Amino acid sequence: TVIRTLGRSTKGRAAVVRQLAWRDWYAHLFAERPDLVDHCQQPAYEDVEWRDDPAGFAAWCEGRTGYPIVDAGMRELWMTGWMHNRVRMIVASFLIKDLLLPWQYGEAWFWDTLVDADLASNAASWQWVAGCGADAAPYFRIFNPVTQGKNYDPDGAYVRRWVPEIAKLSDERLQEPWTATPLELAEAGIQL
Repeated sequence: TVIRTLGRSTKGRAAVVRQLAWRDWYAHLFAERPDLVDHCQQPAYEDVEWRDDPAGFAAWCEGRTGYPIVDAGMRELWMTGWMHNRVRMIVASFLIKDLLLPWQYGEAWFWDTLVDADLASNAASWQWVAGCGADAAPYFRIFNPVTQGKNYDPDGAYVRRWVPEIAKLSDERLQEPWTATPLELAEAGIQL
């Protein structure tokens, strides 16, 4: 019925089928490797040295990183139990590639907070971002949170909804408030 509701949109149908295929593949991987939630699909990446930063992890969980699109996504997750797939990739990349924290932390947090959490999809998706999964690409799969915010929230509606304390910034400054001048910050009532 999901595909039928998309009408005649070939592009829409293809996107749904592609996502269902990923979900099925992840279920297959999990059936073969039940330890997927704790261990890398690619054993060569099992010994990555991650940072120990409880404060950084707490800031990420609570949407207090200072990166608007990341904070918006994490606040939406906490308030609703859901977030868009693009934002899931952005926040996952930030945790792993910017904060250098273990993918398992994010996997466990999503498992506890997402209302649509699926054990296999959650673990395999986190490994996809970390680059230690079945299709490992560990070094170049990095989502720049500023660029992603500008590309996927160009008018700032999403950030303004979930990070209201910076809502009065201009579209130009919203995704990177640290570039605002002291006057712009004062006019928006913001103290960084």
